[in-house]
Formats: sequence, structure tokens, C-alpha cells
Amino acid sequence: MAKLNRRSFLQQTALAGAALALSTDDAAAKMPDLQSQIRNPKSPLRNKINLGFIGTGLRGQDHVELALLRDDCEVVAIADPDPRMIANCLKLFEKSGKKKPVVYDQGNYDYQRLLADKNVDAVVIASPWEWHTQQCVAAMKAGKYVAAEVGGGFSLDECWQLVNTHEETGAHLMFLENVCYRRDVMAVLQMVREGLFGELMHLEGGYQHDLRGVKFNDGVSPYNAGVEFGEKGFSEAKWRTKHSVHRNGDLYPTHGVGPVAMMANINRGNRFLYLTSTASKARGLHDYIVNHPQGGPAHPNASVRFNLGDVVTSILKTSNGETVLLSHDTGLPRPYSLGFRVQGTKGIWMDVNKSLLLDGKTKAHAWEEAQSWLDRYDHPLWRRYGNDAKTAGHGGMDFFVFHHFVECAKQNIAPQIDVYDAATWLAITPLSEASIATGSSPQAFPDFTRGRWTERKPDFAFGEAY
Repeated sequence: MAKLNRRSFLQQTALAGAALALSTDDAAAKMPDLQSQIRNPKSPLRNKINLGFIGTGLRGQDHVELALLRDDCEVVAIADPDPRMIANCLKLFEKSGKKKPVVYDQGNYDYQRLLADKNVDAVVIASPWEWHTQQCVAAMKAGKYVAAEVGGGFSLDECWQLVNTHEETGAHLMFLENVCYRRDVMAVLQMVREGLFGELMHLEGGYQHDLRGVKFNDGVSPYNAGVEFGEKGFSEAKWRTKHSVHRNGDLYPTHGVGPVAMMANINRGNRFLYLTSTASKARGLHDYIVNHPQGGPAHPNASVRFNLGDVVTSILKTSNGETVLLSHDTGLPRPYSLGFRVQGTKGIWMDVNKSLLLDGKTKAHAWEEAQSWLDRYDHPLWRRYGNDAKTAGHGGMDFFVFHHFVECAKQNIAPQIDVYDAATWLAITPLSEASIATGSSPQAFPDFTRGRWTERKPDFAFGEAY
């Protein structure tokens, strides 16, 4: 990806934002809510920021690579207790010719020394899920601008910790939900804002991804060919698989809920009220071990009882009356799909068949291929920067989410995927666990905005902070 010319980038993005405003209705085109633009007076406006990375595993390395391509940020520090991941990350600096960072690798809590480094302006947290909250809280208390990788929450209390720390310190947190920037998703967002689907009724999303090879990987066997996890595992298999042993709920909800939450204006004139969740029985991971050439009925992991249902289904109800269906399906053989569906009074789009129907605009009672419509409503950001973005990870989504973080951190303004979104989306996991444990009983969402959702305006993908 070519290095960015910041002035040109912002000038062109401003034009893109203007074009978007002209093409949408008045409600969607209003300026972002003023509260999100309030600058923290404790921190000056910067043309360049120094970044620290907490967690340099495979996902952390993705972000480091993006940072090393930019002239407006410098990676000055990295922290990770895994020497293998630290070594792999340092190779990225050698390849780029950039100055090597200070390394904090003396155990699980050495990240605290990174946070005490006054040379670090902002941090990217890409550690295992169970570390996110304490590291985010510590970073905000240290006055850092925080970017946090996604996952699922462990309790409503920790969701409140994130919100309370932000409000007490004034430090911002961006939730790095990259799927909000997926090209087709952003085109459908355009269509939603222009009323092509009418009034929204029902939305769907999820995480439907065969992760058996990720959950069982020793780092030596060919990828997708191991049966090890925990101490014998590699990368995510060291920690992620343990959640499938002990927990039963939607453990990874944000890829599915993030995009549809933006379409439904959640926390911006709408909110989630409650959810109910149901889990199927758990068989997929056990069968994978038993039938794998490196496993078998006698393998120690064949006796592990996995608690996570193979398919977890949650239904969320919103204040405005829409329903949202989320699916979590990571232990069975299947093609990858996030299962998006957007349905309103005038039409429907489904990504699994890449098709849509628009009442009065397409053939009645029949699917039409969606691509021509997606091309027509391609988001201005993708129109202008698609060639650069598509060379970044996850089909270009990583380019936009990381760029927005850097630009907001330099200006010290609230990101458009903020701490209230993070808390709301993370809460789906403990709420789904509670619902399943109590016979699919309804579980109420806390209002993490403390009532401000009624006044906050839709702001995602508007403005110059891209």
C-alpha cells in the first residue's frame, strides 16, 4: 500500500463526505453529534503520534504492518510475553527499514511499563480476550488514546469499567471492528440511509467460520492439521480454545452485530433492549479430535468436554422495534459467512446469496444479483481509496479501521466506533451466556450511554477523520 499523503487524503475525504451528505436524506446527513467532537484539552493536536502495541501475535502484527506504512505515526514500543511473537514482529521493522521499538517482554504484566512510557501517545491492544478490559482501563488511566481489538465480554461489570474509565479520564477508546468497513456492507449502509429498503424491520449477522484448525494448532503441523490447544497450542490455540471448554454463549458477536448496529443507529437514536439466546448441543470439536489423523479416541484431548454449543442463536430487540438475529458457529465444517441480512418494508439484501429484492425496482418475487446495486451505492471512501485499501488485510477493511483510529488519535476526538459501542457489543456475550443458562430467558441490555442515545446522531463514516 502506497504511503499516504495526509493533506491530499483529508481533502479528498472531505469531498467524499460532502458527496455522501448530498446523496442521503436530511436525517442521515446531519453533522456528527457535537459531543463526539469535543477535544480533550489535556492533550495537544498532533501531526504525528507515537504508538505502542500490547499484543504482537498474528493480529497485532497486522496492525504493526499498517503502522509501518505510514509517515504520520511511529511504532515506538511493543509488549508481549511470547518471545516467538516478539521476534516475528521485530522482523517487520527490519523489512520496512524503520527504527526498532522498545521491547517489553518480561512477563504478562510488562505492558504496564509500556503504559508508563511518556513517549507513547496511543496504544493498540491486540492481546487475548481476557486481557482486554484490564489493559484498556490501565491505558486510559495512563492518558493514552486506546484502540482495542474485538472479542466478547466476560461480564457486564467489565463493560461498565470501560465506560466509567472513559468518562472519568476523558481518554478515548476506539473499538477496532473492521467489518463495519467491509465494502458491500458500507454500500448497503448507503442504501439503508437513502431509504431503498424502506423502514427497517429485521437484520441478521453472525460469525459463521470453521475455526477447528485455529482452535487446534501446534504451530508445527500444517495449518488446519493439528489437535493441540492450551500450553501445546500455537497462537490463538493457546487461549481461544479454552473458552469453548468452559463457556456457552455467543463468544464472538461483534463482526455480526457491528455493521447492523450502525444501520439501525444503535446508541444513536435507537438501542438494544434485550436478547434471548439458545445453544445447540456440542459435538463438532470432539468429533474433529477423534477423527483427525493426529488425534483419535485415545488422544488426551478426546476426553475433553466442550461446553460451547456448536450453533448459538441470539435474537435482539431494539427500542425502535427491529429484531436482530446473531449466529455463532465455529466448531462445524462450513464455508465462511457472516450471514448478513437487511430487510425492510421495501426490500431485502442477503450476503450469503449476494442477492437482493427491492420492491418496484427489481423483479417481483425473485432474487436479483446485488453487485450492480452495490457498485452504484459504493461508499465514497471506497470509491476514492479502494485501490490502496484492498492491499491491506481482510479485503481492505483493516486499512479504514486503522486509519480512522490514527486520525482520531492525532486530533484527540472520539472515534465513530466508540466506548459505548464497545460496551454494548461486548455485553452480548455475557447476556447470551446468562440467557442460555436460564432456559433462553430474556436478558436486558444496560444503557451504557446513560440516556444519551436519544440525542446522539448517526455519525459513522461521516466527516474528515478518515
